Amino acid sequence: MVSSALSGLAYSQTPPPALAAFLEQHCLECHDSDVQKGGLDLHGLPFELASGSTFAQWQRVLERVESGEMPPSKKPAPPVVDKEAFVKSLNAPLLSADRADIAANGRVRSRRLTRTEYEHSLHDLLGIDIPLKILLPEDGSVGGFETVAAGQQLSHHQLAAYLDAADLALTEAFSRAIQGDKAFSKHFTPAMLSKNSRGNYRGPEFRDGKSITWPMTLQFFGRTPTQVPESGWYRITLRGVHAINPTADGAVWGTLRSGECESNAPMLFMLGLVEATLKQRDLVYEGWIEKGHRLELRPNDGTLRNPPSGAKGGNVSFKDRKLEQEGYSGIAHSGIDMERIYPNADRASVVRRLFGEGGIEAVTAETVPQLVARFAANAFRRPVTLTQVSAYQEMAAQALTDGATPVEALKAAYRAVLCSPRFLTFIEPPGKLDDYALASRLSYALWCSVPDAILLKLAKEQRLSDPEVLDQQVQRLLADARSQRFITSFTNQWLKLNQIDFTTPDPKRFKTFDTVLLQSMLLETRQYVTEMIRQDLPIQHLVESDFAFLNGRLLRHYSGEPAMTLGKPSRKGAKREKPMDGDEGSKKPVEAPSSIITEALVPGQGLQKVPLNPNAPRGGLVTQGAILKVTADGSNTSPVIRGVFINERILGNHIPSPPPGVPAIEPDIRGAVSIRDQLEKHRESEACTSCHLMIDPPGFALESFDPVGVWRVQYGPFGNGAKVDSTGVTPESESFADIQDWQRLYAKRTNQLAKGFAQHFLTYATGATQRFSDHETLEQLARATGTKLQGAQTLIRQAIASPIFRSK
Repeated sequence: MVSSALSGLAYSQTPPPALAAFLEQHCLECHDSDVQKGGLDLHGLPFELASGSTFAQWQRVLERVESGEMPPSKKPAPPVVDKEAFVKSLNAPLLSADRADIAANGRVRSRRLTRTEYEHSLHDLLGIDIPLKILLPEDGSVGGFETVAAGQQLSHHQLAAYLDAADLALTEAFSRAIQGDKAFSKHFTPAMLSKNSRGNYRGPEFRDGKSITWPMTLQFFGRTPTQVPESGWYRITLRGVHAINPTADGAVWGTLRSGECESNAPMLFMLGLVEATLKQRDLVYEGWIEKGHRLELRPNDGTLRNPPSGAKGGNVSFKDRKLEQEGYSGIAHSGIDMERIYPNADRASVVRRLFGEGGIEAVTAETVPQLVARFAANAFRRPVTLTQVSAYQEMAAQALTDGATPVEALKAAYRAVLCSPRFLTFIEPPGKLDDYALASRLSYALWCSVPDAILLKLAKEQRLSDPEVLDQQVQRLLADARSQRFITSFTNQWLKLNQIDFTTPDPKRFKTFDTVLLQSMLLETRQYVTEMIRQDLPIQHLVESDFAFLNGRLLRHYSGEPAMTLGKPSRKGAKREKPMDGDEGSKKPVEAPSSIITEALVPGQGLQKVPLNPNAPRGGLVTQGAILKVTADGSNTSPVIRGVFINERILGNHIPSPPPGVPAIEPDIRGAVSIRDQLEKHRESEACTSCHLMIDPPGFALESFDPVGVWRVQYGPFGNGAKVDSTGVTPESESFADIQDWQRLYAKRTNQLAKGFAQHFLTYATGATQRFSDHETLEQLARATGTKLQGAQTLIRQAIASPIFRSK
């Protein structure tokens, strides 16, 4: 019987008696219609669990009571027996309601392809390689994931963009199939590279038969007359690359980029990092270059001394100069080869994908309907019925009637197919996925594209749903080179790597932060996640490891040391600057390279897996530069931002939005007041305390790293402000002294780490955030992984085998 205190509750069905009694005794004092702390009015909250918003509120009530967040610590704690009874009485109807909704509607509503998936799908369907996603509107996201159906839209504007992209893709495919692939191959000698057709000269130095670029600060310095005749993919080979006056890591780091290299079009596009060493070698790059764009090659290491231009008015001159003898670092090479390539498929393969084995000669008015049905089946990722394909066949027939050639009619039908909901969205009825739907979900999860012939064959034979066969295919897809698409897409969304350049580090404070570092940080994190999955490393590697992936530039950045060239000393009067990777003028101690790793990096081998010194404050994902940068604003760090990131992305804890009216905490840019002191006052608010018990500990632990990931001991632009205090206490009352202590504590929590990782992977792979009824399955996955010390790949395989992945 509902008590008098609850008689006003507008229940559409009677709540369990234990629920009503518990609310009256422990909750209504702060959450009735008069007080409504945190905006929650339990007095007016109906128990209508079929309503999504109401369900979410009751779920939050359950979670906060179960975790001990509520009642707050200042209030009497409910007896354990009463608390357990409340949890049980609320859990059962929530579970029943969620399962009923999933049975009726599925976990995932109608999900469409993201623009990344759309691009990869067209590339694989047609055999083309042109950029397409730049034509499409950016995808919305839920919890950082673009794949989540709840955050997606399909407006008329978007559909028009898909039509444009389909037109461009089909024009490229049919052009290649009919007219053939365009060829381009040219060798540019050092003398050719130093010629200037117009404007100020900002090209390389031509000396002793070599082309040499130096770390000059002029925009577009290092540009070359290498304009390409057509937009396309090119293979660029830098011949005989070697370093002049390499830095302490035995290299001179630079970038190879493309662009117009003119002030009216300042955008440059990264082709790759250049690691020049004393040993001459050829370096090969592949990338998309727009028509008329050219190459820019330059040292791009912010720790290097910058020589003057040697001329006025924005020009560069090398006349009567000896930059090498003056100790400046440079990148030299003996020429550039450029060749047009088609990395995704050759012409013959494009022809087969468009016209079948018979080729273009077999395309007639009689064969068009069959070819349309064939293409539709490939695009829709399953066999098509006559009803499903007849509209596209009729479209082709009408085109023929209107005077189009069979090839033109085929192209018109294909265009309509590529804008069909059966291609753009995943058509899945509620319940267990059939083999074809399972093939699509698996392929888009691990390849971001349509299933290949092997998956479709297994689906046709109804063998893919066999657990053993499915597991074999997961391993095959992960071993394939196309799984790198998954690594890039998943880390972009899960770890927010797609936001790494949303802010630029303050150039006055972080003078040596450069493009090489930014790209190296991305490579470091993606290679680390790849290693975790390919080698099936234990899940605790998310927070702790005894190895890292570093190159020489990253190592110097993390160690906080200046470049210190190995070449000849500077001439008298050529004063060497003292660059720092952290705050300029900092008096902080830095991590010496020998204190970070136990063996030397090999110059010229790029990113390398190296053992970490046990005393080095590095290891795992959480101390990597990319993670530390995306959780800072370029000028300051916030324990709140980093704490929320670690909780949500690594530990799997949901942090709700702050209550209305709670002001944000702005760090003191002078560093005179510790952010911890500000947070202490902020946490005095009862509405803030419960969340900050989870948020603050990892945020405090990471305060020893500045906005660009360098170790620090004091705040302030000159490292002479308030002392950094990275101590803390976990929500379970475990104390830690620094980030290493925190890592050791959480490396033991394999179940929590496994559950969080599985949750994020399944959100990404299925297109739905965690449902209430998923909890039991996720717990089972976590327990199995934690007990057996199984790794990241095993967790992915088990997640794919779970009913969460295999059901709509």
